[in-house]
Amino acid sequence: MAIRKHKFKNVPTEVDGIKFHSKKEAIRYSELKLLMLGGVVKDLCLQVSHELVVSGQSVCRYIADFVYQEKCDKTGTWTTVVEDTKGFKTPEYKLKKKLMKAIYDIDIRET
Repeated sequence: MAIRKHKFKNVPTEVDGIKFHSKKEAIRYSELKLLMLGGVVKDLCLQVSHELVVSGQSVCRYIADFVYQEKCDKTGTWTTVVEDTKGFKTPEYKLKKKLMKAIYDIDIRET
C-alpha cells in the first residue's frame, strides 16, 4: 500500500483514540487538556461546526478545531474561545475567518 502524501505535508496523529489532521493539532489538544487540569480551560469541544449564512443563504461551513471556555486571570470570568490550529492559511480559510467575524462577531484564535 502506498503512503498517502498530504496536501500541506501534515502528519495525521492519534491521541487518546482521537485522530487529528496534523501533529500540531494533536499537540495543541494535549496542551488544552493540561490547561483543563489546571482549571484555566473547561468545556473543551473538538471539530465544532458553524454554518455561515449570509442574507438567508447558506454560503459554507466552518469547522473549528477547538471550542472551549477560558478563564480570565483578572476577573475570573469565562469566555468562549474558537480556535484553529494552522500551519498554512489557505484563501478558503481566510474567507471563512472573515465570515465568522462578520456573521457571529467571533475572532478565531490561531495557534
